[in-house]
Amino acid sequence: MVWLITVAFSIVFILGASAFVCRNLDIMHVDGAYAERAVVESVGKITTESYDTGEATFEDSRMYFYAKIKTGEFKGEKVKAAQTFDNYTAGNHERPVEPGDKIVVYNYGTSEGDADWVFGGFYRLGKIIAFGLLFGAGLLFFGHLKGLNTLISLVFTCMMVFMVFVPSILAGYNVYVMVCITCVYTIVMTLLVTSGATEKALTTILGCSFGVLVAAILEVFFDKILMLTGMLDEHSIYLGYLDSGVEINLRSLIFGMIVIGAMGAVMDVAMDISSSLHEVHYRAPELGFGELFKSGLTIGRDVMGTMANTLVLAYIGSNLCSILLLITYSSSLMELLNRENIVVEILQALIGSSAILLTMPLTSAICALLYTNKRVRALENVKPSDDYDPDAPVTILQPGAKIIGQTASEEIVKEEFPKPAKKRDASRFTGFFYEGFDKKEDK
Repeated sequence: MVWLITVAFSIVFILGASAFVCRNLDIMHVDGAYAERAVVESVGKITTESYDTGEATFEDSRMYFYAKIKTGEFKGEKVKAAQTFDNYTAGNHERPVEPGDKIVVYNYGTSEGDADWVFGGFYRLGKIIAFGLLFGAGLLFFGHLKGLNTLISLVFTCMMVFMVFVPSILAGYNVYVMVCITCVYTIVMTLLVTSGATEKALTTILGCSFGVLVAAILEVFFDKILMLTGMLDEHSIYLGYLDSGVEINLRSLIFGMIVIGAMGAVMDVAMDISSSLHEVHYRAPELGFGELFKSGLTIGRDVMGTMANTLVLAYIGSNLCSILLLITYSSSLMELLNRENIVVEILQALIGSSAILLTMPLTSAICALLYTNKRVRALENVKPSDDYDPDAPVTILQPGAKIIGQTASEEIVKEEFPKPAKKRDASRFTGFFYEGFDKKEDK
């Protein structure tokens, strides 16, 4: 019932919110301009013009070809298009088109030599969709019902971002408010769809919400301290020249970048701790608040070590070209690190890691409190996970039982067990075992 309500609410909420924020917004449409998918049918020769500046020779090349339009109002028509090359634009190494190639062609209402259509690149979307479908099939194969719920939550998250959040910014709505709505919806929807109305979902929602709140507060604080302007790159400059009549607050976009970016990592850590402690308490129900809380901190420390690296490496990887360019044209390390776009990247990593750091103890405390509360436990009455192994050994600590380390295992084995007729291999006593076990059962 919770799953059905969440899915139904998500569909109505996203479609309704999208219609509301887009009611006066004209996007994904340019008068007199067309971008269509086409298939190359025949190609001509390449013509080249050279320009000698005295220091270097530049070449402009053009090749005409015929293609059949596959989409839009020109579907089925055979058009003449042009593909251009040059030897002075770095990275311009696209090969000439060949018959059978799937491409994208543009028509801006102007001519490119003798052609009205211009080559815009090879059609890549089909291969990306195929890869996405393969990924979805893998989720269903390995995750079964949980994989299906993961796909559903992913679809709703993408719909919320691209159908509501992004259009709301272009329509002039308050970015800070829309970021908060997007984060709250995504957290609650994802956990209710994937985990249901369980203790595990509740503790993860509370822990993740706290972590996102920490990220938001830190961003607002450092935005003033560091006197950020929002002018990070040329894309920020272009946003200021939009003719939509809406002025976009560039500083608020930094808030959205950092908070939404931190949300994914914080949700991951909160779920790791919540799910792990849920399983631990099921396997050892006699553990109290203190023991569960300490276990949560231990798990959180391990997760935090890799998650902080994940944040830093993700930001570096996504901006590698900009970093290389800035390093090349910077006169010193101080100048490089003081640039606003670099400062924002560092700030993203630090705020995300800080949110993870503070999410860890709070989520552990919430889990320990709820999992050890008998009244709360009685409300759920479910197994620790949908796909747990019912034949897995369950170790239940007896009152007063004490965990014994491996270093003392052989001595205790000699004291507790009578000498068997056949010599027992002590190497099988690895890891940990417990005092107070039933010797008869052990036999």
